[in-house]
Amino acid sequence: MKSSKWLWRAVVIGSIVSTALCAFGFVYAVNQILFPNPVVSNEPGLPASEQKKPDVLADREQLRIVALGDSLTAGTGDLTGKGYVGQLRDKLEKQAGKPVFVYNNFAIPGYRTTDLLKDLDAKKEISQAIAESDIVLLTIGGNDLFEGGQGILDQSQGFSAKAAADRMPEALKRLEQVLSIVAKANPKAIVYYVGLYHPFLDLDETREGSLVVQKWNTSAFEMANRYPNVVVVPTYDLFELNLTKYLYSDHFHPNQDGYERIAERIAQILK
Repeated sequence: MKSSKWLWRAVVIGSIVSTALCAFGFVYAVNQILFPNPVVSNEPGLPASEQKKPDVLADREQLRIVALGDSLTAGTGDLTGKGYVGQLRDKLEKQAGKPVFVYNNFAIPGYRTTDLLKDLDAKKEISQAIAESDIVLLTIGGNDLFEGGQGILDQSQGFSAKAAADRMPEALKRLEQVLSIVAKANPKAIVYYVGLYHPFLDLDETREGSLVVQKWNTSAFEMANRYPNVVVVPTYDLFELNLTKYLYSDHFHPNQDGYERIAERIAQILK
C-alpha cells in the first residue's frame, strides 16, 4: 500500500511540474512574440565599421567641408564656378537642414599626386583644416594618367591607352600615400575620394582605356577599404553613355551638368 501511495504522489507531482513548465513556455513564447529581444548580428566577415556607420548628417550641428586635389575639385569647366563642391554644399544644406560650409578648397588645376603630396607635407594649414572638418572631398590621379591628353591623343592613331597604363604603377603608389595621410589626419571625418572616368572614351575604339581606368578605380577601392573613414565615389558610369553631354568644351573636365551628377552621387551616399 505504501509503495502505491508513493507512486500516485510521484505521478501527481510530475503532472504539476509538467503543467508548470508548459505554462511557463507558453508565456515566454507569447512574450517573445509581443516584445522580441534585439538580435545582435555576428555575421562572419562583416566589419564592425559596416555594422554601424556614423551618421554625419545627424551627428553634427553644422557641416564643414574641406576639399583638395586637382582641377575637378577646383571646378574647372563649370562656368558658374561652383563645381561639384559648391553644388554638393547646396544639396547637403537642403538634405540635412543645417548649415554647411566649404571651410577650405585647396584644389589647384593641373595637380598630380606628386604635387598634392608636397602640399600635404609642407603646408600645415591643410592638415589643420582636415583635422577640423567633417567631410573631406578629394580628386587626384587624372592628370597622372591622362595629362590632359598629352602623349595619349595621337592624331594618326587616335587614342592610345599605353601612355596612361605606363604612368599608373608609380601614380598608384603616390595615391596610396595621399589616402593614408588624409585618412589619418582626421579619423572622424569622412573622406570621399572621387574616382576617375574616361574622358576620351568616344575616341577609344578598342576601349583599352576603360580597362586602365577600371584598374585605377579598383586599386583605389582596395586602398580605401583599409580605412573605415574613406569612401570611393564611382563616376565612370555617370559619363559612360553621355560623355559629350556632360563634358566641358575641353573634352576633359565636366561641365556644370557633369559636376551636378557627381555632387548628386555624393549626396546620395550621405543620405
